[in-house]
Amino acid sequence: MAPEVKAVTEPVWLGEGPHWSHKHMALFFVSIFDKTIHKYVPATGEHTRAKLADMPGFIIPVEGTMDQFVVGLKRRVVVVQWDGKGEARELRQLAELDQDTPDNRINDAKADPRGRLFVGTMGHEYEPGKFHLKKGSLYRIDSDGSVHHLEKGLDISNGLCWDEKEKAFYFADSFEFAIRRYDYDVETGNISNPKLIFKYKDHGLDGIVDGMTIDTDGNLWVANFDASQVLKIDPRKGVVLQKVPTPALQTTSATWGGEALDELYVTSACMNRGQEQLPPCGSLFLIRGLNAKGFKNNNFKLD
Repeated sequence: MAPEVKAVTEPVWLGEGPHWSHKHMALFFVSIFDKTIHKYVPATGEHTRAKLADMPGFIIPVEGTMDQFVVGLKRRVVVVQWDGKGEARELRQLAELDQDTPDNRINDAKADPRGRLFVGTMGHEYEPGKFHLKKGSLYRIDSDGSVHHLEKGLDISNGLCWDEKEKAFYFADSFEFAIRRYDYDVETGNISNPKLIFKYKDHGLDGIVDGMTIDTDGNLWVANFDASQVLKIDPRKGVVLQKVPTPALQTTSATWGGEALDELYVTSACMNRGQEQLPPCGSLFLIRGLNAKGFKNNNFKLD
């Protein structure tokens, strides 16, 4: 049986950063150019949003709360209070990144297995799909608010997922058209020894590497932007195990959700870069029947 792919929300401009919260039994995501944060509740089909002051790069719940989220706003990392229905209110700023390149923005972030925040940035997008290159960085923000600069000279930070068993951190600088593996120390949050373990050109793949997640077997599920698909990749062998077509050319990210964590939620975009992207492009998609499951997403632990 082929996987079932279903659009579950109306389109947004640039959907990104899906985060399944088991406590909320809801999927949170952002639409960057719309300057909105979103909540989708599968049990009711309710899709709500709140407008923010600037472009959000991610939304992740703060551990121990139901109405506080850490959000990337342009280059700032802030705590936002939101009940999931009404207006969102900024409570405080945790960090301001890339202060020497004010046109940069945050593009992706996730909390690691210990609740530390890994945040990636990218250069200014002066035209749709055209960027200032080598301006991005990767940071780690610990629960005490301390900021650690992990990588610089990046084009577009993307991906971000961990395999504790393999002591691995997976990351993508999208214009490398490849996936990096780092050695990962769960105790300190430090990463080291980057290696390119999967190159698109070696497999005849088009498009770029966008957001990704990992399943309980250690396989990566990678949003293949500009190629209308999600790829299942074995990062240890460097092989494509499965290609799952999506109805959106600009597939942006993926995460596991649902009660059993066996449903894949996939964000997408409908950016017009010379060709109109018609609905359901830009929708949040639900994919069932993949015979795989993931881990609970980690919340950000804040002292």
